[in-house]
Amino acid sequence: MDHSRLKGRPAYPFETIAAGVAFSPKLEAVLTEAKELADTFKARLLLIHVGPHTAEKEAALMELCANLGIDREAKVIWGSGEPVATLLETCKRHVVDLLILGARRRENVLRHYLGSVARGLCRRAKCSLLLLCEPRLSATRFRSLVVDCVDHPKTPATIATALYFAGAVKAGQVRFVRELDPNGQAGAPGNGADGKDQSEQQLLAERDKLQHLAEQHGTPGRTIHTAAISGRPGFTIRKYAEENQADLLVIHSPDEPYRLMDRIFTHDLEFILEDLPSNILIVHSRPEPA
Repeated sequence: MDHSRLKGRPAYPFETIAAGVAFSPKLEAVLTEAKELADTFKARLLLIHVGPHTAEKEAALMELCANLGIDREAKVIWGSGEPVATLLETCKRHVVDLLILGARRRENVLRHYLGSVARGLCRRAKCSLLLLCEPRLSATRFRSLVVDCVDHPKTPATIATALYFAGAVKAGQVRFVRELDPNGQAGAPGNGADGKDQSEQQLLAERDKLQHLAEQHGTPGRTIHTAAISGRPGFTIRKYAEENQADLLVIHSPDEPYRLMDRIFTHDLEFILEDLPSNILIVHSRPEPA
């Protein structure tokens, strides 16, 4: 494998798209979505199944691909081993830019604590990950995107990738949103010179920053709305995306793998994954050192 192709690779364009193949009732819809996005981005398509490779499975997959018009050039990879590790290694070996998975909108308690393939990949994938909570046989129309614009070194790449995605799928509405944690804001609440408490002043300042970002990235065919919201990180933007009926919530990848204690004491990404408000695009990027 040519590892030089991975070093410093940007988050987009999506040149190679992979779809996780699980023989579940959602398989046809996931394949439909994967084909639609591969066609949209003019990307090479890989189909990855981790598990026993049987004649029955291969025949069923080939029939589905033929019915959906998936080109024979789409590569099918049959892997074995622990699902997360195998998917990670396969994506790395084939320099995948975007991995598509079907995901449960809400997981039961047992699955939440023991983990799942989607959760494991969210923390460890070295490519961007698209979780489809409701894959459709007619393919999803991504009309409305919510982009997490948290103050973080990865955010510029997250914004750029979200706008690249929005442009390709012709999304008409994009919302730039920044969460402010009232427990993590600098300074204690108090009266400022203009009579507003510091938290309200900070919200106003963040709204100004977001508006400037929107003006930088707006185009005639795309409306960018902005919102600075106060609340627990992860939980608050999840509720915002849900209330605004977003088709896609775009966030940056976590900086390091989560541990069991992070799962027990829910925060940030865990709030989003425990109850998906919409489809989720987790953008993997490698910001340059400061």
